[in-house]
Amino acid sequence: MEKQTNDRRSIRTKRLIRDAFTKLMEEKGFERITVRDLTQKADINRGTFYLHYRDKHDLLERSEAEILQEIEDIQKIAGKINPIEILNSDFKEPLPFIMKLFEYIEENADFIKVILGPKGNPGFQVKIKEMMKKNMLQKIVEHKEEDTLVPEEYLISYVTSAYIGVIQQWLDGGLVQSPRDMSLTLSRMNILGPFRAAGLFKPE
Repeated sequence: MEKQTNDRRSIRTKRLIRDAFTKLMEEKGFERITVRDLTQKADINRGTFYLHYRDKHDLLERSEAEILQEIEDIQKIAGKINPIEILNSDFKEPLPFIMKLFEYIEENADFIKVILGPKGNPGFQVKIKEMMKKNMLQKIVEHKEEDTLVPEEYLISYVTSAYIGVIQQWLDGGLVQSPRDMSLTLSRMNILGPFRAAGLFKPE
């Protein structure tokens, strides 16, 4: 029971620190944040902070790693699905793995928005793209039945940049659309392509 209590306390403290970190990055940017700022904002003492993190750089790296791991786990779910099943979708219901992605982003919207924004870490977007590219390339290799119509590296770069762009637009717009609506939107753009999604060509 004592261990469970300590675990809950640790989770709560880390959440307080993450929330304070997010607000401070939004206010002043990462470089200007000090540990004193963090402890004051989170209303904890320095000793408590150092029980969990070495410094603000460690806090940033571990916070980013947690987000990346969760997104990668969701991508691995997608990797188990046969692309033919996706192509045969009628788009009346969202694809489960894309729905899960947007639900996770919604739950962590404040941190992800700031870390992807101008006061966050430019390297984080690179990390997400590289992780997505690796998993996407693996899926292409496992499932493709003929040669791609364009070089794979450009195709993957196009898709990953589109994903990030859609996520940023959703975050910047205040999460007006639900995760379900966003997953349907992204699914339609992925499968139909931008021209058909824009209504310029009718699906055959």
